[in-house]
Amino acid sequence: MLENETLERVEQFTYLGSVLTLNGGTEEDIKSRLSKARTAFARMKPVWKSKIYNRTTKLKLYKSIVLPVLLYGSECWRMTKGDTSRLSVFHHSCLRRILGIFWPVKISNNQLLQDTRQEAMNDILKKRRWKWLGHVMRMRQEMPARIALTWTPEGKRKKGRPRTTWRRMMEEELDTASLTWGSALKVARDRRAWKVLSEAPCVTRHDGIK
Repeated sequence: MLENETLERVEQFTYLGSVLTLNGGTEEDIKSRLSKARTAFARMKPVWKSKIYNRTTKLKLYKSIVLPVLLYGSECWRMTKGDTSRLSVFHHSCLRRILGIFWPVKISNNQLLQDTRQEAMNDILKKRRWKWLGHVMRMRQEMPARIALTWTPEGKRKKGRPRTTWRRMMEEELDTASLTWGSALKVARDRRAWKVLSEAPCVTRHDGIK
């Protein structure tokens, strides 16, 4: 009940453009984003095939129109290797179409990214996550997003491998950069230092932290 109105119980629903599910996963949201991005890319087919626009212009349009549709809310996704792979396949497919590369012509993904001067999808996703993490870490303690970031559920955890969560995923990435959760909180207070770190999230160590 909400304000004397009975609410329907559903497995999932869309809120502010993101698909929320009963189990708290992001798989359905990613599927939705991929579908919307495919539609956005298809609608611009005349542009991709046009001889009027050069490659640089087409790539700028792709980054400013298609990628934002695909990656809306991605900073909060808990990613699996399969999720990253699906997003990467779409990213590479779009770039190949923009360049007019079709079978049987072959080009490696690394060469494709180099020729188009585009980032790998995994790096794009990491940068968005780190930017969001720094933003939340700078929030006041009483802010809902900050509370959710540090909240620890009560009760005993079920046996077996721990479930992948956004926080666990970020802890692994912080560890790769030789950062603990506490040290990351300190670095995040310095916007400039955190920006440098978030733009290169694959670093193996952070010299500012001992």
